[in-house]
Amino acid sequence: MSQPELTDQQQQRIKRGLERMPFGRLLGIQLESAERGMATMSLEITDSLKQNNGVVHGGAIASLIDTATAFAIIPLLKADETASTIELSISYLRPLITGKVTCSAFVRREGKRLIALSADVLDGEGNLAATSLSTYMRLLKRQSSKS
Repeated sequence: MSQPELTDQQQQRIKRGLERMPFGRLLGIQLESAERGMATMSLEITDSLKQNNGVVHGGAIASLIDTATAFAIIPLLKADETASTIELSISYLRPLITGKVTCSAFVRREGKRLIALSADVLDGEGNLAATSLSTYMRLLKRQSSKS
């Protein structure tokens, strides 16, 4: 059973999300694909992402995971909703040194208030480098106080 394609509104929301992620741009995170409940994002390993032992810093991988999971849930949110990470657990399984890293995130359970996801990070050869579980909470968007 295939997923329905994203609506124009969902595609626009993803586009706005990409435009509003300066930290993701700083790290070099790129969107590979997104659909309802799933997103794949990538990151090209650079020296600026490495820690003092020459491997990618865990914080860069955590940011890639958190960004991919966020984009997996964007199509699930109503127009007046946003979401925030409330839990993120990562198992780092393999050091990352060079190449392109990809992270695929999948919604595992969508509730009225909470959304549970899993994500896998693969190195350029397709080896599992990290895996995670995370939880997001649905929130109502704040009303702007423009006069």
